[in-house]
Amino acid sequence: MQCKSTLKSIAMAALACGVLVNSGYTTRYSIGATQMDVVDLLNVRPVTTLTGGKLVHWTKGVDRENGYLTASAAKFNGEADSKALPDNPMIPADNHHPEILLNYKNDDATGYQARLLDTDTFTFQTFTGKYGDLYICLTSAYGKSELQCTLLYNDLTEQRNVTVPDWANDVPDNDPDFCYVVHDLPKWSNTGKQTEPNHHNIHALNLHPNPTHVLKSVSIKNLSKTYLLFWAATGY
Repeated sequence: MQCKSTLKSIAMAALACGVLVNSGYTTRYSIGATQMDVVDLLNVRPVTTLTGGKLVHWTKGVDRENGYLTASAAKFNGEADSKALPDNPMIPADNHHPEILLNYKNDDATGYQARLLDTDTFTFQTFTGKYGDLYICLTSAYGKSELQCTLLYNDLTEQRNVTVPDWANDVPDNDPDFCYVVHDLPKWSNTGKQTEPNHHNIHALNLHPNPTHVLKSVSIKNLSKTYLLFWAATGY
């Protein structure tokens, strides 16, 4: 699939170069990040795109009734001033996180964009290395999600329980574990009707891996009866 190979190429290029330089980085994130290759784990399309001059509507939303639109899709939909997901899925760094690559693209009408995680477990492999930060991009619908996260290193295993806020809830600016990948977005039905104008997010959970050990993989289990989407993972 073209999108799949393109996204993998972006992730591998980031690894090969070792750094992703962006003039908007703060001092903390001046060097760059490693985008984890999770494309093979994705299984849903929660983002409506503008592909080939037509809206390709989401098929499983960010909740069961609503999803996101790209900026081009929103503009085509007649919402010139609407906040929406940026057309470029590489979300710029800010003072809370480095660049983060999401998995939607306007030129892809069929590829998966996220993973739905009801009550099962999934595991992604990291580009093996030592990381001080590891950002897991998530949306939890119908309330908070209780997660069990297992970090496998080359010589030890760590397990942590984490509470992910509902995707409509904000987090404090000084929260040590959560920030935003995107913030304060509307949501839309799968016919392109805007159902709420704001206050929806994709959250980034920093798992704070042990930087003195080589990280090999991460497993995530949803312990709650919620509707949880995993979007991407970025190490720094």
